[in-house]
Amino acid sequence: MAKKIYVALTLCLLCIGLPVSVMAQKATVVKGIVRDSITHEPISYASVFFVGSDKGVMTDDEGRFAVSVRDNFLNVRISTLGYREKTVFVKKGAENNLEIDLVPSDYTLQEVVVKPKKEKYSKKNNPAVEFVKKLIDRRDVGNPKHHDFFNYEKYEKMTFALNDFSEEQKKKWLFKKFQFIFDYVDTSEVSGKPILTVSIKEKIAENYYRRSPETEKSIVTGIKRAGIDEIFNEESVQMLCDDLFREIDIFGNDITLLNNRFVSPLSNIGTSFYKYYLLDTIAVDGVKCIDLGFVPFNSESFGFTGHIYVPEGDSTYFIKKVKLNVPRDINLNYVENMYLEQDYKKLDDGTRIKTKDDAIIEFKVMPATQGLYARRMTTYDKFSFTPPDDLSVYDFEGRERVEIDAQAKPEEFWIDNRHVPVKKKEGAVDKLLARLREVPAFYYTEKFIGILIGGYVETSKDSKFDFGPMNTTISANEVEGARFRVGGVTTAQLNPHWFARGYVAYGTKDEKIKYSGEVEYSFNKKKFHAREFPIHSIKLNHTYDIDQLGQQYMYTNKDNVFLSLKRKSDNKATYLRKTELSYLQERKGGFSFGLGIRNEIQQMATDRIAFIDGYGKEMKDYMQTYFDVKLRFAPNEKFYQTRSNRYPINLDAPVLTLSHSFAFKDVLGSRYSYNRTEFGIQKRFWFSAFGYFDGIVKAGKVWDKVPFPMLILPNANLSYTIQPESYALMNALEFINDQYVSWDFTYNANGALFNRIPLLKYMKLREVFSFRGLYGSLSKKNNPLYNQDLFVFPKGSTEMDKMPYMECGVGLDNIFTILRVDYVWRLTYRDNPNVSKSGVRISLHFSF
Repeated sequence: MAKKIYVALTLCLLCIGLPVSVMAQKATVVKGIVRDSITHEPISYASVFFVGSDKGVMTDDEGRFAVSVRDNFLNVRISTLGYREKTVFVKKGAENNLEIDLVPSDYTLQEVVVKPKKEKYSKKNNPAVEFVKKLIDRRDVGNPKHHDFFNYEKYEKMTFALNDFSEEQKKKWLFKKFQFIFDYVDTSEVSGKPILTVSIKEKIAENYYRRSPETEKSIVTGIKRAGIDEIFNEESVQMLCDDLFREIDIFGNDITLLNNRFVSPLSNIGTSFYKYYLLDTIAVDGVKCIDLGFVPFNSESFGFTGHIYVPEGDSTYFIKKVKLNVPRDINLNYVENMYLEQDYKKLDDGTRIKTKDDAIIEFKVMPATQGLYARRMTTYDKFSFTPPDDLSVYDFEGRERVEIDAQAKPEEFWIDNRHVPVKKKEGAVDKLLARLREVPAFYYTEKFIGILIGGYVETSKDSKFDFGPMNTTISANEVEGARFRVGGVTTAQLNPHWFARGYVAYGTKDEKIKYSGEVEYSFNKKKFHAREFPIHSIKLNHTYDIDQLGQQYMYTNKDNVFLSLKRKSDNKATYLRKTELSYLQERKGGFSFGLGIRNEIQQMATDRIAFIDGYGKEMKDYMQTYFDVKLRFAPNEKFYQTRSNRYPINLDAPVLTLSHSFAFKDVLGSRYSYNRTEFGIQKRFWFSAFGYFDGIVKAGKVWDKVPFPMLILPNANLSYTIQPESYALMNALEFINDQYVSWDFTYNANGALFNRIPLLKYMKLREVFSFRGLYGSLSKKNNPLYNQDLFVFPKGSTEMDKMPYMECGVGLDNIFTILRVDYVWRLTYRDNPNVSKSGVRISLHFSF
């Protein structure tokens, strides 16, 4: 979902072929190669600095560099450890192709000679390694969280723009209607490239930290948004940006960015992951600092190239500035360039204060398409180490609270409080979009992308009813044949407390009409739709539809068109008539609980599922009324919210679930007494830059004697897609249990192995290993072989013996950046009739 939004931001202007432009001031293009003057071997990671500006780049693994800038400078200075520095004249406003030969020179420090380009890099007796070890040992010195209280104001400006326009496209006839956009073209402060800002977000927050009991709270006093992403859920987009562009903690072992983990240059494993070089001394804000350079041993791995600047003679090894880039060959999708910079200051008592955190990333979703520029500028001010006047700031639920009037602040508030000025053309996004939307091609393209991302079609500008979800409009299964469905939901524009949703579906094979209707009352006033977090509502639902027993797709609609192609017959289904009254309350701390009562009538649909007991007596249907209690705890959970579903932004937060369902015989029509308890836990574990492990473990038990549709039916995945919490090679209703323990383990190595294999590493593939299984059993009381009053199991169904069901898979991920292909093996019960022993499964997804 995160990457879909980046794609959408680009497509909104690209699908209609918007023109690109350059600024009136012509750019100076500097490119070339840096070589050893004797051997003519390329010199990688050399610093190319533009004298007279604060801009610079580093050469890649092949010693090449290329950049276009608009600053006023005439000379380029090239330097690297082991070579004499060289300055070269360049022609302003022209294209300069340079071949720069550097003369080797021994670099002496503390009587140790280091020649990184002429000798094999060694950690032994390397002064740079000894220096960084001291930095690592002292990285907690001056931590502001050593104080009992730490309070500060944080300002954040997030900008998205289309990047690096070309004048040739401007001349094409296709762009004649869009010439006005060039009035809004700006210049990147870092790369010097022309950019067109399409989204800008500002946020001001007061942050409060207390050491005992340890508590961190943020009170957002101002939010200002403008841009093309207003077609998405604004709160979810904000949450997405906050997670993808997290504040970087250089002092930790890992750095979280773009849903990945990078090894920090100050990590405990840093000396095994990075090469370090003591380069020179350099003035930083008037302070003479030691320049520590570093590059990863393997340029494809998740690490940085960059510099750490430490004031000369500082016994505390205080870090004043950090500059980070990513290697050109890094196994990271869609990122062309990344520039990260942090500034720190040291207070009189030795406390280290971060004053600026600047992140610039240039994206390219597809080759030969317009790039996307993103910048998150964060600044910090008004530091205090005294208790806040009102200690109740630590008492509210959750980590963040947004003031009621935060989004309604007048312009005077922003003029007085923003830390960084907004440039004139950045602040003109609303005017740009207003003019773009006057052009029909752009207007309808924007609408189409909104439907693609949200899944619903709005009926007007302030839509009171939306049609959807669109991916369920047409599907197919063996019981219904071709299935056609139309449905929709009301919005908060109709009423912010009362909501309705429903659908009507028709199958061409069974010629039956199915339907669902739901009315919901929200105790919280909603901005857009009923499913906004946090939910606190009561709803009534009535549904008549097919129930595919043993197939429970956890993360998509059961009639999603992409699930229509099946590897096995999916005719083990019933018709289910269900009426449910439920209550749900979600708390901002991550805890939620639900209560419900539901009446179900299961009806025979095909001869594959028959309600026949051991005496041969057949029942056309039976009724049950259940009472449900559900508890869920997911602290710090982050997700992208649509009208119907939530897509996790990350899985770092643990998710704990506990549910119990019960029924009483002869109460509200129930035919059986029933008790079912289930518990689950889910968590992602990161192994620094070496990938991550997703684990899901669940257990459950049915305590009473009931027929097989009410027992535990393992989740069989009959499609060719990869679906979490389902079994790719199990048949529907192959196993029936009344107690179970299941697991679903996936390890994505993020290219940890392939990044080290010559030639293969350039494909940027990522290894995936999966192992899932279920151990279950069936007690005699629920086995129809011992109880003739129970329904006979469907043909092909059985109970498990002492061996668990298990399957494993090996996969290649990141094929063309979007495709994952697994080959899956069934490890046990391979001799069961009519089963698949292995097969290929696929999934499409975007990941950085």
